[in-house]
Amino acid sequence: MISRISRLSSRSRQHYRRLALCAIVVLCGVACPLQGYNPVIVPALFTTQIDNPYFPLVPGTTFFYEADTPDGFEEIETIVTRETKEILGVTCVVVHDIARLDGEIIEDTFDWYAQDCRGNVWYFGELSTNYENGAPINTDGSWEAGVDGAKPGIIMKACPKVGEVYRQEYYAGVAEDMGEVMSLNRHVEVAYGDFDDCLKTRDYTPLDPKVNEFKYYAPGVGQVLTKEKDARVELVDIVVE
Repeated sequence: MISRISRLSSRSRQHYRRLALCAIVVLCGVACPLQGYNPVIVPALFTTQIDNPYFPLVPGTTFFYEADTPDGFEEIETIVTRETKEILGVTCVVVHDIARLDGEIIEDTFDWYAQDCRGNVWYFGELSTNYENGAPINTDGSWEAGVDGAKPGIIMKACPKVGEVYRQEYYAGVAEDMGEVMSLNRHVEVAYGDFDDCLKTRDYTPLDPKVNEFKYYAPGVGQVLTKEKDARVELVDIVVE
């Protein structure tokens, strides 16, 4: 018979082994983001329970965003579905984004996310359909980790630190977005409400160095504001089913 102490020791070893593996996953995902990027993905260390305070994804939740742009009035619905998709052995949450310009659909996207044991939220790809005059024209920008050399990235760090730079996605020549933590204490006012202690990030890509997006995330809520060159995309409502 195995003694209780032995069982506890065995559990402790498993626990520390899991933490060590998770550390490897995290380090491989963020260390040297611009060189030798090759994240180690251990499916057992991921979950579909995404509760990162800056990026919570509760199934049944829909975020509504609006923006006045030079091209017209844009509306975006971000729907956290109850569907999942397995990628590289990891079960990912499916998030459905629908963008409309002056009431007409311009983009319909399915994004895939999972959270590791440290609380980092990983981005495993997207299937994006672009529309013109109400008709689908292409799936440019789509990618899936593990297909044609594409690799997942971290969309939200568990414990962001000002100055950190991290790779959000990697599909050479198609999806190479990077993130940089700019601040942890911004005050943000949007149509949905006022928020303190917001995280501010800068999203950019070497594929188009002139493009910068500044995103603001409120603790316990998620993304509340995106500032682009010619637009301010604000959170206007959240509906939970």
